[in-house]
Amino acid sequence: MPIKPRKYQQKKRAAQQDETRRRIVEATVDLHTTLGPARTSILAIAERAGVERPTVYRHFPTADALLTACSSHHWEQHPPPDPEPWMAIADPDVRLRTALGALYDFYTDGELAHWSILRDAEDVPDIRRFGMRTVQYRARVVDVLAVGARNASKRHRAALGHAIDFFAWRSLHRQGLSNAEAAELMVDLVRCA
Repeated sequence: MPIKPRKYQQKKRAAQQDETRRRIVEATVDLHTTLGPARTSILAIAERAGVERPTVYRHFPTADALLTACSSHHWEQHPPPDPEPWMAIADPDVRLRTALGALYDFYTDGELAHWSILRDAEDVPDIRRFGMRTVQYRARVVDVLAVGARNASKRHRAALGHAIDFFAWRSLHRQGLSNAEAAELMVDLVRCA
């Protein structure tokens, strides 16, 4: 009677690898959202994840692979407000005020994370290219806000882009304006554009 070879099942090992990968991604996101991507080292990621540096490289052989995984994970865990419901608001000023309220609350809730990531994206081209999802999101928000506007000129769209910008919100926030006050100021700015 021939002996049948047993199939080797890697279920336990695969689960361990998935768990290690998850810890690496979460450690990286944590460091990126506190220190910033430019200030995060592979050694710091490995220490935070409880693994050795080669393990990080084994799971993520390139910086691009790690940044892609972290960006996707962070976006899934902290999605920005959905702009599509704003389309149902006919009055452009009310739509803008509603959108800014949601966006400014989103910025408030994750200020350090937004600052750390966006600051580095401004300064480091390799990090900037991972912001395409954010660029596309911002473009969609401007499109939604420009619908039915009395004047959807280049200048008007630029004012909308400025109003939804994290750094514009942060500047107004640092000058002591509440989110509601900042939103009203931006509504006035866009109306004047």
